[in-house]
Formats: sequence, structure tokens, C-alpha cells
Amino acid sequence: MEFNHISVLLNESVAALNVKPEGVYLDGTLGGGGHSSLICEKLGESGTLIGIDRDTAALNAAGKKLEKYKCRKLTVHDNFFNVKNILESLKIPNIDGAILDLGVSSPQLDEAERGFSYNSDARLDMRMNRDDKLTAYDVVNNYTFDELKQLLFRFGEEKNASKIAANIVKERERKTIETTRELSEIIKRSFPPKKRYGDKHPAKRSFQAIRIEVNHELDGLKEAICDFIECLKPGGRLAVITFHSLEDRIVKTAFAELARGCTCPKEFPVCVCGNSPKIKIINRKPIVAGKDELEKNNRAHSAKLRIAEKI
Repeated sequence: MEFNHISVLLNESVAALNVKPEGVYLDGTLGGGGHSSLICEKLGESGTLIGIDRDTAALNAAGKKLEKYKCRKLTVHDNFFNVKNILESLKIPNIDGAILDLGVSSPQLDEAERGFSYNSDARLDMRMNRDDKLTAYDVVNNYTFDELKQLLFRFGEEKNASKIAANIVKERERKTIETTRELSEIIKRSFPPKKRYGDKHPAKRSFQAIRIEVNHELDGLKEAICDFIECLKPGGRLAVITFHSLEDRIVKTAFAELARGCTCPKEFPVCVCGNSPKIKIINRKPIVAGKDELEKNNRAHSAKLRIAEKI
């Protein structure tokens, strides 16, 4: 498979890192290598780029794309949640900057057999790392009504979660639900006729929720943000691109807590916890895609960029 992916907020996110030619920078979601390529362009021969991804197809494609650059390049098949262990294994104590693009890569969505898309017909899968055991098939066919309802509401913010979960359970009593198209049709039938057709596909939120569950995308995100900040050198920056409100809320909250420092109750006259701010938030309002990018890349519409600098 050719791994073609248009990186969102490319220039803005890389510019936020203030790349130094001799620095060490980490791309925690390597994807097609778009952000990493621009970082490598700014690095000299003594600089280092570390690229992490859960998808071997992304690692292979990005590795070839980055070959032309003279800086040191290290690619790792892992989850960026494990950043501390990864850096320790590479014998790299700290980094000058990092970027996290939390969206699903276009090739993962567009390659039907990966089972991510409600617009294709493929076996339910949705694994970013194909070595993982849990699949969308397992979630759809084995989770209880209450578990399905909860994850659709929590991870998809789906108001129709109860009806969708009930229809999934009802259908699988008749036969197992095998494909993305079967699931998409079940979800569509869960909505009133007038709401089945519109700007947004009725299955969009549910597919998002199941994908998040399969890949444990939010389970350790806040902790990972804190780990990245800890791994930065003073003055180093972390740039995070989110694509839905759940991700953005976690990143915004983590940044706010790291920037606040003191955790004492407000009624305390003086600080007794001794905690000091660990970061400076660079942009209070998230950076979003401009008109030109939105015209070229429809997937940029929901993207938000937040930047923090370690104190």
C-alpha cells in the first residue's frame, strides 16, 4: 500500500517547535512522515529525528520518505504513550521538542481492508497496530448492551447511543455482524428517516467511538502529555494536534494543570504543596486551519493545535 497522507497544520506545528539544527526532536505519530520531513529539512547532520508509530505500514513508508535527509533518523514501532521507555532504550535522556498528530492517517481510513470507514465494505477491524488483539468485530459482537451504550456515548458523544446499542444487540442475535457496511446500515436504521441523510453520516460518531475503544486512544493520553513534558529540555516545546472535542479537552486540561503548578485549595492563604508551574502555554486559543488548507484538505476542519513550552 502506498501511504499517502496530507499532514494537517504542517507549517504551524513545526514552526512552533523552533527547530535547532543540532537538536533532538520526536514525532510521536509518524504517519506518512509529513511533519517529520519538515523537521528534518531544518535539522543539520548532527540533529536527530525520532519517529514513533503503531502502524508498520506508516513506519515503512515514512522511513523511505526520510532517507534523503542527512540528519540522524530513528524509527520505532510502538505507542507514543511509552515515550519514557522508548527514549531510555535509545539512550536519549531528553529532547528539544515533540509533535503529536492525534488524527487517524488518511491511508488507514481509505484502505478498505483496515475496517475503519463507514463508507467502505470490509471486515470490522480498526486496529492501528495489527499486532493488537482487540478488533472492532470483538467490540460489536461481544460487548454487552450497557458497554456498547456507554462507549458510544462516552467516546462518540452519540445522543442516540441507547437505540444504536439496542439495534446492534438485536441484529447479532440473528447473526454476527461481520463488516463495516453491515454495522453502518444498523446505525443508520437507528435514526429517524429525516436524520439518516445529511452533511454528516449518521455512523460517524459511532465508528469514532469504536475506533477509540479498539486502540485505547484516550486511556493514557493525559499521562502521556505529562511524560512528554518531563522528557523535554527546559525551553523545549510540545505541539499537539487534536481532531475531536474529547482529545482536545484532555490536552487543554493537562496543559492547564501543568501551567498552574500549585494544587492547594483556593482558601489556603499561602501555598503549602510546593508545586511550581512546569510549562508555559504558548497559545491560549487553539490554532486552526486557514482557508487555503481547508479548501485543499477536508480533514483539516476539526483540527486544533495547542503548544506548550517547558519552563
